[in-house]
Amino acid sequence: MSRGHRSAPFGARVLGPRDQSVFRLRLRVQLLLTVLLVGTNVIAAGVVFLIASFVVPSPSPTGATRLALAIAVPTYVGVAVLVGVTVGTRLSLRALGWATQGDRPHQRERLAALRVPQRLTVMQATLWLAATVLFTTLSLVLQPERALSTGLAVGIAGLVACGIAFLLTDFVMRPVSAQALDGLPYDDRPRGAGVGGRMVLFWCLGTGAPVVGMVVASIVAAAGDDDSRSRLPYTVLAIGAVVLVFGLLTTVLNARSVVAPVVSVRDALLDVERGDLDREVVVFDGTELGSLQAGFNAMVSGLREREHLRDLFGRHVGHDVARAAADDGVALGGEVRVVSVLFVDLVGSTSYAAEHDPAEVVDTLNRFFGVVVEEVDRQRGLVNKFIGDAVLAVFGAPVDHPDHAAAALAAARTMADRLAAEVPEIGVGIGVATGEAVAGNVGSASRLEYTVIGDAVNSAARLTDLAKQVPGQVLVAAQTVEAAHPDETAHWRAHEPVVLRGRTSPTETAIRTP
Repeated sequence: MSRGHRSAPFGARVLGPRDQSVFRLRLRVQLLLTVLLVGTNVIAAGVVFLIASFVVPSPSPTGATRLALAIAVPTYVGVAVLVGVTVGTRLSLRALGWATQGDRPHQRERLAALRVPQRLTVMQATLWLAATVLFTTLSLVLQPERALSTGLAVGIAGLVACGIAFLLTDFVMRPVSAQALDGLPYDDRPRGAGVGGRMVLFWCLGTGAPVVGMVVASIVAAAGDDDSRSRLPYTVLAIGAVVLVFGLLTTVLNARSVVAPVVSVRDALLDVERGDLDREVVVFDGTELGSLQAGFNAMVSGLREREHLRDLFGRHVGHDVARAAADDGVALGGEVRVVSVLFVDLVGSTSYAAEHDPAEVVDTLNRFFGVVVEEVDRQRGLVNKFIGDAVLAVFGAPVDHPDHAAAALAAARTMADRLAAEVPEIGVGIGVATGEAVAGNVGSASRLEYTVIGDAVNSAARLTDLAKQVPGQVLVAAQTVEAAHPDETAHWRAHEPVVLRGRTSPTETAIRTP
C-alpha cells in the first residue's frame, strides 16, 4: 500500500485518516467548513467594498454614500456571517447526524449528506443575492448613477465566492461523502453536473463573470464623463487582478477536485501491479470520477475472486496445470511425453486406522501428505493424485523438466528420509519409473481431470508394492537412474531384477546407496 494512500485517503492530509473517530470527524468537518467558508465570503465582501468605493468607473461616492457603505457593509457582513454559520451549522449537522454519531445511514440520509455542498452554496447565494439587492437599492436612493456598477460588483463577486465556496465545501465533505457513497448504487446517486459540466460552470464563475464585469465597466466608462474614462485603466487593472487571483483559485480547486480521484486510482493501480490485491480506493466523489473509483474497487474485487479460485483450482489439480488451463484453455485429449513417475504408498494403513483414533489418523495422513507435497514441489514436480493413502506424482508434465529423472529420484530420497523422521509411526513404499506416457485431460466436456496414463505409471505403482520389502523402502527402475544426471546416479546402486505384475520379462531395478 502506498504511503500517500495511508496518509491521505481523501486526497489531502488535512481531511484526516479513513478510520478517524466520530468526534474527530465532526470537529474537523465543522472547523474546516466554518473557517474556509467564512474566510472566503469575508474576503470577497472586502474586495467588493474596495472596488465599489474606489475603482468602478462611476462617479466618486459622495460623503453620504461613503458613510452609508461604512455602516452597511460591516453590519451586513456581520449579520450574514452570523446567519450563515448558524443556519449552515444546523443544516450540515442535521444532514450529517448519522455520520457524526457513527450510525449506518439510510438511503434518504445518504442523499441528504451528498447534497450538503449544494445546499450550503444555495444558502450563501441567497445571502449574496440579498446583498446585491440591498446595496443596489442603497445606491439608487443615495447616488443613482452608481447603482449599476454597485449591483454588478456585488453580484459578480457573489458568483465567484459561491463557486469557490462550493468547491471548498465539496473538498471538506469528502470523508462524509465516502461514508455516504459506501454501498450506494451509482444509479441511486444524486444527479448533478459531471466533470465536463463542472469545468465549464466554474470557468464561467471564476473567469467568465469577472471578464463580463470588465466589459460592462468599459461600456459604462465609455458612456460616462471624463472622470469615469480616466478611471477605466484602474478598473481594468483591479478586475484583472480579481480574474488572476480568484479565477486561478477557482481553477486550481476545480482541478484538484478532478485530479485527486484520478491520483488515488493511479496509485492503487501501481499497488495492484506490484501484487497487492487487497488494495481499495476510498470513493469520495459523486461524479464520473466516483464511478472510476468504484469501478477500480469492483475490478480488484474480481481479481481477488479470480485469484482465489485460481488458488483453489491449483490446490486441486496443481498450479502448473492451473496456469496451463488459464493460458491455453482446457480440452479433452493429451500428448505423449517422456516423464518420470513417483508413487508412494503407506504400509499397513488399514490396521493403523483400526487401532487409532480417527483424529489421530487424520493428523498422521496430513503430516504424510505434507512431506510428500513439499518434496515434489521442491523438485518442480506435480502431485497428480491423492489415491486414498497413496500419492501419484509426475515430473516432466505438464511443464517440461530438463532432468525429470534426477528430480524424481532426488524427491524419492529426501521424501523417504523425512517420512522416517517426521512420520515414524507408519511405514511407506516409494517407487519411481521413467517412460512414455499420455499426459492430458480425460473425462467429459462438463467434468474433466488432468492425468498421466502409461506404462511408466503402472511400473511405478508395481515398484511401490515391492519397495515395502527392500532396505530404505525405495525401489526405482534402472532406466530412471540411467536417464538421470551423474550427480544423482551416485546415490543409487543396482538391485536384483524383478518381474512386475502383468509382465513376463524382468525389469532392472535400483535401490539407494547405503
